[in-house]
Amino acid sequence: MADPSLYKYPSPLSAWENLPPLPERSSAYETFPPPITNDDRGGFDVHIYFQHRNDEEVKFAKDLWERIRREFPEPRIYQVWEYPIGPHPLGMFEVNLFTPEQFGAFVSWLVINRGPLSALVHPNTGDDERDHTQRATWLGQPYPLNLKLFKKMKKS
Repeated sequence: MADPSLYKYPSPLSAWENLPPLPERSSAYETFPPPITNDDRGGFDVHIYFQHRNDEEVKFAKDLWERIRREFPEPRIYQVWEYPIGPHPLGMFEVNLFTPEQFGAFVSWLVINRGPLSALVHPNTGDDERDHTQRATWLGQPYPLNLKLFKKMKKS
């Protein structure tokens, strides 16, 4: 995981210090807060990992993928990759979430239904390496990512 001392953290009260409580519903229920994107890339990615050499996990992952497609038609759901790809060390599939409502519904559902699989949940802010490390959250067993790809992307 990322070293927290590498980053600066603004105060959560920055620009809110002298404001009264909000009189209405927070906009955070409708749109992701900056710097998270609210565009067609999606505000959050969920990478669901499985041991690609374990037939039972491969089957469970494919069944979970199909269930997600049926229960959650709104998010974008990518194909199942039965081998490591990009920075991802295991077989996986990806789900893009576009609204806080989708995030709340899907992630809470996944906590209960992911079975033996792990999931990396990360925002999309434009800083891919930080999004996949310091800003990431894991459900289940975390796995080390191949971060060399992000360093190459920064150089080019």
